[in-house]
Amino acid sequence: MVQGDIAPIKVYEDDNVMVIMDIFPESKGHLLIIPKAHYDDLLTMPSALLTAVMALSQRLAVAAKAALAADGIKIVQYNGKAAGQTVFHYHMHVIPAYTGQPFARHATKPADEDELRALANRIADNLRD
Repeated sequence: MVQGDIAPIKVYEDDNVMVIMDIFPESKGHLLIIPKAHYDDLLTMPSALLTAVMALSQRLAVAAKAALAADGIKIVQYNGKAAGQTVFHYHMHVIPAYTGQPFARHATKPADEDELRALANRIADNLRD
């Protein structure tokens, strides 16, 4: 880890994926679902893993909406440089949306680590099977 970086703040983990808080959030509660196995993008992933990631994104969306009183949820995923992909390891963004609050530009301002931990705990506490 580079000095000054925030260590990953986990919300959820199983045999196949890890869910962490995005350290450059577009909104309060921005999550990343990251498979443990390497796949460049959606086009190279096995369909069973894609199905599991999508089901988990629904669970996380419900949990984040309940925990943070979000008004909606944005799900984002990029495939290929031309589509805007900048990290070439598949990951899905689950981003709470709040009426009257525009999304921040990604990767411009790091979040406070203590706030991220508090948000992670609130979301994890609302995560259901």
